[in-house]
Amino acid sequence: MHSTNYVNTLITVSTDCPVAVATPPTKEGTIAERQFARLSAAPYAMTSDELLLAVENDRKGDVTAEEFFAKPLACLRVSPLVKNHGYGLHHDAKSRVALVPVESAAYKRLMSDASVKKSPGMRSKRG
Repeated sequence: MHSTNYVNTLITVSTDCPVAVATPPTKEGTIAERQFARLSAAPYAMTSDELLLAVENDRKGDVTAEEFFAKPLACLRVSPLVKNHGYGLHHDAKSRVALVPVESAAYKRLMSDASVKKSPGMRSKRG
């Protein structure tokens, strides 16, 4: 089974993210809105794998973890929260995830903490 979990890592906001201040998704039912709702309601309560599976089940009905992770999946580096909405995603020592607004003191602290790995969010555009 494949995994999208990171440990002690900050997925940084994409370099071509169009916002300088984190903005919650407004379009209901989108992947961004579903990820945001879960992460904002319960920071550090679930891993990336758990989040992706929960959102998939919300969107398409019940899928088992074995089925969903049978082949490699894109990790949260491609999340619209990172690419378009100005949120970093911090994975703690137990791989649990929390939103971190790009303008926040917490984001600045994590960026300057050498013990936290940094993994850049994927860009929306090539080049």
